[in-house]
Amino acid sequence: MKINIAAPTTGQQKVIEIDDEKRLQQLYERRMAQEVDGSVLGDDFAGYVLRISGGNDKQGFPMRQGVLTNSRVRLLCAKGAKAYRPRRAGERKRKSVRGCIVGQDIAVLNLVVTQVGENAIPGLTDEPVPRRLG
Repeated sequence: MKINIAAPTTGQQKVIEIDDEKRLQQLYERRMAQEVDGSVLGDDFAGYVLRISGGNDKQGFPMRQGVLTNSRVRLLCAKGAKAYRPRRAGERKRKSVRGCIVGQDIAVLNLVVTQVGENAIPGLTDEPVPRRLG
């Protein structure tokens, strides 16, 4: 599983690959917006607190907040819904999305750093990136 970690305080992000099923077991059955201890990912992230912000399954379907399952469902989406852009006025469409619970068929999991630990991680929390557009 790929883990995409973003640090909004520095503006950096880092992608790590975790194949160890024992570490991933601690992420399963967690919901979006729940906070996870960073030591689950390894000793480098000890002291960090990470929030699950979303992800995609192996076929590319995005996780959706509020769908309380760990499988794929088909929702009727209208204007204003996430992951859907209507082409005509009043158009609705049934779209496949993942539930908000992390399962073993997630390919990419997005995490956000909410609390920084005592040691800096190179490429994530070591130096801030200057803002590009203002």
